Amino acid sequence: MSVLRRRAVLAGTVAATLGVPTIATSQNADWPKGPIKFIVPFPPGGSTDPIARIIQAKLIELNGWNVVVDNKPGGSSVVGAAVAAKSAPDGNTWLIVFDNHILNSIWTPALPYKDSELMPVMQIGRSAQGIAAYPTRPYNSFAEVVTAAKAEPGKISVGALAASLAQIFLAFIQKENGFEVNTIPYKGGGPLFQDALAGVTDLSVSSLANMMPHVQAGKLRLIAVTGEKRSKLMPEVPTLAEQGIKAIASYSWWGVYAPAGTPKPIVERMHAEIAKAVRSPDVTQKFIDQFDMEIVLNSPAEFAAFTSREQEFWGKVIRDNSLKPE
Repeated sequence: MSVLRRRAVLAGTVAATLGVPTIATSQNADWPKGPIKFIVPFPPGGSTDPIARIIQAKLIELNGWNVVVDNKPGGSSVVGAAVAAKSAPDGNTWLIVFDNHILNSIWTPALPYKDSELMPVMQIGRSAQGIAAYPTRPYNSFAEVVTAAKAEPGKISVGALAASLAQIFLAFIQKENGFEVNTIPYKGGGPLFQDALAGVTDLSVSSLANMMPHVQAGKLRLIAVTGEKRSKLMPEVPTLAEQGIKAIASYSWWGVYAPAGTPKPIVERMHAEIAKAVRSPDVTQKFIDQFDMEIVLNSPAEFAAFTSREQEFWGKVIRDNSLKPE
């Protein structure tokens, strides 16, 4: 898929926020039965957990439902995804994922679940990734990093989460622009930022959601963003494209899945309620302020098509560069 075609597809995905079909009340009048569980396949912290908890609180406020967040960390989200996939398709279990979820079947062929056991419900939103330098390093732009990396291949160290889009994106832009850095994959955001803030790595790549608190505190210097547009949180920092770097727009994103077989009327009702919660002005503002999030809220069919394209594109990058999730 060409860069322009991919950008057009992504733009179309974000623009499509179609309404959910009207649901016959009789089809889900007896739902929910008991507590609704949001499985988060990560520990507390990061971005997926607080996003799930903000939506949880608003659903309780709007509907009086008993909604609980159940953290099931492990295996780069594999453990929690497997629990959700094997849960009863009764509308009481939902999975809140980060973008790395769609890569699990590529990194780990012998998963304890099949992709087909989880049905896409919606993409909540997306946020560009950021590239930041330790403040004492001599890089004020990513273009300067590329120049230095071409002069001394492999010398500059860049931290990124293992088995993440950030790791794959780094491989992609190196190949497209003819430079080489030393990519260091980390098992979690804690270790990644511990080393980034200590100056162990020269650069770090992460979602702006996780990076911005450190940038705003002056502990890291943001030198580029990977989206099509500049971040509202730091509009003075140019995109990679503005710096003359050959790259496609790349985003971290968050989404919702349900166990396959969950009745369509229930999926439609939950889709509508989550959309209502996220569109609430206070929730939207939190997502913008805390995660620099662009709200998406696409339909199940649109979300399924989006994830299929993402798997195909980034899977090719993984294979072409012989990447490993470690």
